[in-house]
Amino acid sequence: MTDPVLLDQYILDHTSPEEDYLNELDRETHQKVLHPRMLSGHLQGQILSMVSCMVKPACILEIGTFTGYSALCLAKGLAEGGKLHTIEMDDELELISQKYFLKSGMAERIIQYTGDARQIIPTINQSFDLVFIDADKRDYCDYYHLIFDHIPVGGFILADNVLWDGKVVDPESVNEDQTRGILEFNDLVQNDYRVRNVILPVRDGIMMVQKVAE
Repeated sequence: MTDPVLLDQYILDHTSPEEDYLNELDRETHQKVLHPRMLSGHLQGQILSMVSCMVKPACILEIGTFTGYSALCLAKGLAEGGKLHTIEMDDELELISQKYFLKSGMAERIIQYTGDARQIIPTINQSFDLVFIDADKRDYCDYYHLIFDHIPVGGFILADNVLWDGKVVDPESVNEDQTRGILEFNDLVQNDYRVRNVILPVRDGIMMVQKVAE
């Protein structure tokens, strides 16, 4: 049987290397921040960059900045003059993300907000070509409802952690708040006739959703 650790390393060895500033951000997050595994990391970051570069969004919304790794990856695909709006609840993380936004040379493309995304999203008067959801799993359905009308037909939503460490198929975990939030979100998307969707089994699962009808 193939060793999954060796296979994971092989995948990384055959994925374009991350920029120095992303590598530094990864290291600093692991040194200084609680729960560093919440950072997107190299493989997922490359996928986010690829999707963004394919979509070429004029405006991106990210719900859940953490230390800024995913924002930097997504911002690479912005159209000329495009902006990325990113929201983080934890204000103690803002200095780290700002530091690396500046290092990357993309700070002018990124607009940061601190606070509850459910309150902030209605204040951003924009249409979003691409949305990345990676915040409190209990609120995923709320985020979906808040953003949907601001996404044009053809636009995309990416939602992280939709496999939730396998708990989505574990009967003993279904009553946990975070697991229930993910399960309800996955069912909401699956039963929404206005979208088409697929779960990518990368890391903890990414739900890719495209809006196909109003």
